[in-house]
Amino acid sequence: MRARAFRSAARAAISAAMTSLSPDEIERYARHIVLREVGGPGQARLKAARVLVIGAGGLGAPLIQYLAAAGIGTIGIVDDDTVSLSNLQRQVIHGTPDIGRPKVESAAAAVARLNPHVGVVPHALRLTAENAEAMVSAYDVVADGSDNFDTRYTVSDACFRARRPLVTAALGQFDGSLTTIRAHETGPDGRPNPTYRCLFPDPPPPGAVPTCAQAGVLGALAGLMGSLMAMEVIREITGFGEGLVGRLLMVDARSLRFETLGYAWDPANPLSGA
Repeated sequence: MRARAFRSAARAAISAAMTSLSPDEIERYARHIVLREVGGPGQARLKAARVLVIGAGGLGAPLIQYLAAAGIGTIGIVDDDTVSLSNLQRQVIHGTPDIGRPKVESAAAAVARLNPHVGVVPHALRLTAENAEAMVSAYDVVADGSDNFDTRYTVSDACFRARRPLVTAALGQFDGSLTTIRAHETGPDGRPNPTYRCLFPDPPPPGAVPTCAQAGVLGALAGLMGSLMAMEVIREITGFGEGLVGRLLMVDARSLRFETLGYAWDPANPLSGA
């Protein structure tokens, strides 16, 4: 009985997917389509989605790969850097032949090899307060894997003004964090959802936090956190599960411990508060 029910559900999901997906795509995404939480309609939403990825580095590399494999229709990639040899310990979307190549070009070529159904829009530039809002507005979801505080605050402020959901993560030497910001919406309790500045009101003083080059970072941790970012983006688009709005996921690679910290809207924050 269970096998028959599974086959029946699978056939129904595939039938729903066939209205917007080609036969090749149906086969490619078959393991998604048979998932009740994704199904044909969810896969169609992934195909129609436009996701902007900030940074094609440690976090962005696995994030872009899994978004492409999942069938995101359009991936925008923002990065003004070129591939260097020291990147390859963790930035797995690039290879040794890509050294010296712009990261957006290397990443776009990797996506094309992985999934020809995905379009890539390369933005070989640095995101600034002047261009961020216009760029963010052209996409449905933003995923920030940048490596500096100025960009993180610029992206989060732009997402608030453009009313776009933001999945944002950060890496330390052996620790990572991840959350989702939907600050343009209200929560179930009627209060505004928290902004990034509710969680981190101000950036640390310059030089207070060592860079990756100064402190080092565990390469596999970047892969883990980037993959979690991709999963959160997919959940935002398809709508299954409990998202990370108002929750900060913290990962400790030394003990392989996952913890979640709740946080709420701060009425004193400068975006949606006083």
